[in-house]
Amino acid sequence: MACPFHQSAELNPALLALDWLLGVWESDEPGEGSFSSIPPFRYNERLHFSHVGQPVINFMFNAFHAENKKPMHRECGFIRIQPGGNRVAFIIAQNSGLVEIEEGDLTGQQLTLHTHALARTSFAKEPHVQQISRVFQLRPDGKLEQTVSMAMEGGPLMQHLHITYRRSS
Repeated sequence: MACPFHQSAELNPALLALDWLLGVWESDEPGEGSFSSIPPFRYNERLHFSHVGQPVINFMFNAFHAENKKPMHRECGFIRIQPGGNRVAFIIAQNSGLVEIEEGDLTGQQLTLHTHALARTSFAKEPHVQQISRVFQLRPDGKLEQTVSMAMEGGPLMQHLHITYRRSS
């Protein structure tokens, strides 16, 4: 679903360095997920990055099980870039009850983000996520790649998700 404001609102100059993210991205092939506490899985995902002229990007990420097509993980939020700099913040709400702020650096067409703050509902499933690291990179072939690593209570940071997307609009 296209954002009705995306075409009519002028891109805020603060977002020019992130304009390569804008649009709708769909998984090229199913992504792969794994973690020590769960069986490996495959998923498809749709990313939607839009703006309404403010110095912020709006996003929605929707993942579906690759085989049975059932909805899985959902994330939505905002991306802010530090004025005059390359520091970027993702403000994220997840359907699991986790809310996070990831901060990091924009280097060319790569975003490298790490947990800055986490909060969760009082009845969130254990073990609790303690740290998330995420890298988005626009590859020379025009595809967007995302790798997410995660650490649970008392555990090390481990790769959790890897997926590649093609721009669909």
